[in-house]
Parts: sequence; C-alpha cells; structure tokens
Amino acid sequence: MPGIRNSGALALGGIVLAAVLTVIGHAGVTDLDPVSLTVSDYAVSDSGGVIHVAMLLLAGASAVLIPALGRLDHRESGGPAPVEHPGRAAEWLLAVWAGGLLVSGLVPTNPPGTDMGTAAYVHRYASVVAFLALPVAGWLLAARLPNGARAGRWLRALTVTSLLLAVVMAWSAYPGDRAYYGLIERALILAEVALLTVVAAYSSSWSINWRAASVTEPERLG
Repeated sequence: MPGIRNSGALALGGIVLAAVLTVIGHAGVTDLDPVSLTVSDYAVSDSGGVIHVAMLLLAGASAVLIPALGRLDHRESGGPAPVEHPGRAAEWLLAVWAGGLLVSGLVPTNPPGTDMGTAAYVHRYASVVAFLALPVAGWLLAARLPNGARAGRWLRALTVTSLLLAVVMAWSAYPGDRAYYGLIERALILAEVALLTVVAAYSSSWSINWRAASVTEPERLG
C-alpha cells in the first residue's frame, strides 16, 4: 500500500535529518564533555539548541509510523493469509515514545551544574518513559512480522541491546556515580534510533493488498 511506504520513507527522512541536526548541535559546543554529560546538557547550551529541534523531528518521524504499523499483519506460520494481530500495544508504545520525545524537546533540562527544577524533572522522566517504551514496542512488532524476517531479528537484537544499555545507564546514574553517563546515554540513543530506523525501513518496503487479503514482503529486508 503506497500510504504505508510513504509513511516509512517520510519517517526515514525525519530520522536522518534529526541525526544530522544532533551532530551539528554537538559540533557547536566546545566546553562540555560528551563522555560525562548528556545530549540534553548539550541541548541547553548556547550553541546546542538545534538538538531540541532534532528531538521534535524524531518525535514527528515516529508519529507518522503509528498508522502504518496498525496495518502490518501477522501471518501464521505456514499459512498464506494474514490473521488479525492481538491488541495495539506496539502502536500505543510508539505513541508514548513519540510523546516523550515531544515533551523532552519542548521542556528543556537544567544547565549543567545547576539545581534541577520542575521543568528538568519533567524532561528527565519524559525521556525515561520514552527510552523504555520504544524497545518494548520493537519487541512486540518483531512478533508480528513474518517468520524468518531479517527485520524481526534486528528488532529483537536492538531491543535487547537497548534494555541492557538502559540498565547500565541506571547503574551509572546511582551506584556508579555517573561514570561514563553521557557515553552510555549516547550508545542507548544510537541503539534506539537504529531500532526506529529498522521499523521505518521495513514499513517503507511493504506492499499490502487488502482485497486479496495477502501480504508481500520484499526480499531485500528479509
């Protein structure tokens, strides 16, 4: 279905642009340490405001995928016809991820070295919810793809990677005295953006014929 492919392509464009803006935002900051400080710390610097735009773009790219995901059916093993997938948890979780990014982009954290205010706490917990929601959505989506799909394997691998990095990040934030906190966060962001990219790329490759109740998956993505 062209609408699904167009949504996937639009999401891919947004992801790429958000990545470019994030790199630009980092390049414009010279007095902060990316190993210990977070992307949000860079975003509130004098030269890093473009990173907030990147967050909003990534939220928008995620949001356009939600309707497309609702049309991805799960085929029974060995059966030619798709079956209705149970529930819409993956779509809701992707919406939570997009909403968390939106809040994080609109509500900045506190500058490094200053006390956290209400806005900083809103930013923090919106980010935490978003980072936890996307991996779970990826795992649920993998279960709905055809058996043996390469995209499904990638989604599961990136889900596990993201959750492990989230655990390491939580350790660093508390008993670890924030050791390598910024580096761990960037690895987590990279894993989750890669997961979102797989979803967008896979969505852009699907061709669905509802009248024939059949699903065709291009071989290039598994």
